Parts: sequence; C-alpha cells; structure tokens
Amino acid sequence: MAELIPWYYTSGSGIVLVLQTIFLFSIVRADLPGSWELIVQDAGIASMHTAVTRFNTVILLDRTNIGPSRKALDRHRCRRDPKDAALKRDCYAHSVLFDLGTNQIRPLMIQTDTWCSSGQFLSDGSLLQTGGDKDGFKKIRKFEPCDPNETCDWVELQDTELITGRWYASNQILPDGSVIIVGGRGTNTVEYYPPRENGAVPFQFLADVEDKQMDNLYPYVHLLPDDDGGNLFIFANSRAVKYDHRINAVVKEYPPLDGGPRNYPSGGSSAMLAIQGDFTTAEILICGGAQSGAFTARAIDAPAHGTCGRIVATAADPVWVTEEMPFGRIMGDMVNLPTGEILIINGAQAGSQGFEMGSDPCLYPLLYRPDQPIGLRFMTLNPGTVPRMYHSTANLLPDGRILLAGSNPHYFYKFNAEFPTELRIEAFSPEYLSPDRANLRPEIQEIPQIIRYGEVFDVFVTVPLLVVGIIQMNWGSAPFATHSFSQGQRLVKLTVAPSVPDGVGRYRIQCTAPPNGAVSPPGYYMAFAVNQGVPSIARWIRIVS
Repeated sequence: MAELIPWYYTSGSGIVLVLQTIFLFSIVRADLPGSWELIVQDAGIASMHTAVTRFNTVILLDRTNIGPSRKALDRHRCRRDPKDAALKRDCYAHSVLFDLGTNQIRPLMIQTDTWCSSGQFLSDGSLLQTGGDKDGFKKIRKFEPCDPNETCDWVELQDTELITGRWYASNQILPDGSVIIVGGRGTNTVEYYPPRENGAVPFQFLADVEDKQMDNLYPYVHLLPDDDGGNLFIFANSRAVKYDHRINAVVKEYPPLDGGPRNYPSGGSSAMLAIQGDFTTAEILICGGAQSGAFTARAIDAPAHGTCGRIVATAADPVWVTEEMPFGRIMGDMVNLPTGEILIINGAQAGSQGFEMGSDPCLYPLLYRPDQPIGLRFMTLNPGTVPRMYHSTANLLPDGRILLAGSNPHYFYKFNAEFPTELRIEAFSPEYLSPDRANLRPEIQEIPQIIRYGEVFDVFVTVPLLVVGIIQMNWGSAPFATHSFSQGQRLVKLTVAPSVPDGVGRYRIQCTAPPNGAVSPPGYYMAFAVNQGVPSIARWIRIVS
C-alpha cells in the first residue's frame, strides 16, 4: 500500500516535521497504477443509476422529484405532476443517454419517480426498471436501446405493474430470462417479471434480518451456477441464505459474516468472482460497511470498516474467510474487470449512506486480485480528485475503462457545499490500458454475434507481439449499477483451446460457450479477448437457448 509518509529531519537539538504533503502526494500519484480522464464536464444530471447498452451508449438516471436538473428536455416536452413538491410542471430531464462514441448527451423523458429503484437487462437487451418512491412505487418501465442516431426513450408500462410496491429492491435475471425482484423498504417478499401466478411470495429471511435502521435494503443477490440455476445467494445485513426460486424456499443458511451490517444504509458492496473451470463453483466477495447504528445515530464521522468476507457459496460446508482492505470504505462500487480481478472504487471512509451522512472521501481505488494469497490481494491504485460518495456509480465499458458518474449527498441538487452535487463524468483506466502494454493488446477481428449454450465456436484476433500463452475469452454482463451494488453483474471465463496462428499476427481461438443459463443467463455480453492480462476492446455477443 502506498502511503503519504511525513518527512522528518534533525535540526539542532530537535526533530522538525517538514510538511511536504503536496510534493509527496504528486510522487505517490505518479507511482501508482491507473490513470484518470474527464470525459464530460456537465452531464446535466447526477446519475443515481447507470447502465451500459449494447449500442455503446450509457443510460444515466436520477430521481424525478429532485427539482430542476441542469439538462432541459426537448422543446414542448414537460412532466406534469400536481403532487410533486418541487415542480408541478417539470421541463427538465432526469435521465439522459450518453454516447460513448461522441461524448454527446441526449435528454430522456421519465414520468414516474425512480428514487432508489432497481433494474436489470432482459434477454432481448432492453432495460427493465422497477419501483421507486411515490408515484413510482409500483411502476415498471422499459428502455429499448437503439443506435445513437435514433431516438429511443423510456416507456412506462400501462398494462403491468409491480404486485407490491418496491423501494430499495434488487433485481436478478434468471436462467429462463425472467427476473426476480427481491425485497424493498417494508417489503419482505419476492416477485417476478413477467409476473408469476403466485404473485408476490413472502420471504421471511428479509424480515428476520431487518433492524432499526433497515439494513436489509438493496440485498445482494447473485445467481449461482449450480442445480441448473435454481439457486440464488442472497445476503442482507450480516447474513446470507441460498434461495431456490423454483419452489420459493430457503435451502441453506450460511454462517453470519462478522463486521456489522453491510447492506443499505450501511453501505458495503458485493460481487461474485469470475465463474470458470467446470462452472460449478461460485465465490462471493463482500467488502466494507459502516459502524453498526451509524445511520440512525447520524454518526457522520464514524470510521468505516475495512474488512472483506469471501465465501465459496457452492461448497458443502461454506465458511467466510476475512481479510482487510488498505482503507475503511463505505459506498464503494465493485466492478468485475475483464481479467477476473475486481476494482473497488468510489466511496467514503466515514459515516453511512444517506443524505449528508458521509465524510472523508476515499479517492484511492483498489485492485482486488483473487488468485493471490491473503495479504497480497489488494493493490492501491492512482487516486482520483473528485469525491464520489452517496448516489454515485461505476460501470465497465467495452474498451476496458471504468465509467464513473454521479454523487449527490444532498436531498436536492446543491452546488455550494463541501461535497457538491456532481455532474462530471470520468473514466478510470486500469494499468492494463497503459501505453507500455499496448503491444500486448489483442483486437477481435471475427466473432459470432449469436451463440447457443454449449456451442463450440471460433474467434479470430490479432496481436502486435507474438503470443506466448493462452488467450482467454471472458465475457461480462452489463449490470444496473446503483447504491454500491451492480445488479446482475457477472464475469464468465470461457473454456478455450490454445490459440493457433492464422496468418501474420492473427490467431484463431476455439471457444466453448457456457453450458446453460445458470452460468450465463440469456442476453447480451461484452466479450473480451485477454492476452497476458491485457483485454481487447469488447465485442457484444448474445447467448440464447
């Protein structure tokens, strides 16, 4: 871990502390891996929810009852809501579409409140968006992405709504392409889209782990690659269960994770490690969190936890293995990188989630290397300069960068504050994108657009330098990132044969698609060729039954 170490020297009879913070900080920044760039100075909205589409555009989404944003809707388009406390006639955008190719921002029209809602891409590539506050409580919305030159927009479903209103819920696509919607504030049930005949099903586990500050919100939901996709790992507060959605029953209870509550509003984060090998093993990582009770006590300066728990969720007798991050962190975002490593970015070192509830921004990203021994897994990366705390997001882009958006620690937009509402969009480039590794970076020349489960197919890549090892083919989902948890996020390492030369600098890689939807639910993925830890630009690929 790189640290800012004060410089001491001896002068006369005493030891004098020379303040060299700025000098040392510049040296540390130069020595740490990774680089930052400002992409957009003013996106018009602070993104509370972010998702990347297969058209290489990004959906940014905020609440609708926040008052004026900084992006006007197109002419003659306004939202009218007599119950809105801020604006009865609202002609401002609360969702925008960001074009990665041109960095242009297009306003989108959203009608009902999406505050602390949930989302998930469906198998056809459309984004399902569910719940929210007030008039959005039972609402279901869809966004069908399109070419950047077209004018797709949000559609609020009129013939279908949630059976139970949901605020702070989590979504996960299932092997059959349906979506389970889990929990929400005061909603200890699950339901499905499309709706199932049995409607909303009681889920007693969420009630059992509820505490005074409701640390069972935004539960961590991961689809396990076992039993043909019947089981989900669901974590809330400090406990987890294996839940069989086919029979709506808990089939295993995991041991509690020490270190206090981890879910909203205590602000930890979770990701599933890359699925690989025979695709029967799933490991879950959960890191960070606030001091127990920090939210209700409004303990803004209470130091965050730095502990992580890791568990093999598919093991017969699973146990948590704990380790320590270099920094305590709440509101961090976990991103599955194409290499199988995990980036932990954004957040604060004190307080909890909630308006005006965080302090001491954590500007240092961390790289988690799951294959290293405990004690060597965390690498501190080049720090950013923009605090991104409550209501910020992080998403993997097809070019391997990480898109960072949002941060609004205030009830409304507020720019005259210690931590102002953040409208800038940045990108962080991991070390694998550094110029000295450019000659290792593969380029995908040919790849099928549609693949079936278990299918053997060829991918053709070019690489500047001679290939000396196995070129991996890894594909990652495009999750719905919100509130320190990316719903539906997963990375799958495909089974590949050694690459075969196929011309000057060109190689053929024989790949085998995942066996079923438990490993890769149907839908679109970013397919990366990875050579010696350096990923290509992804090509979008769709897997179907």
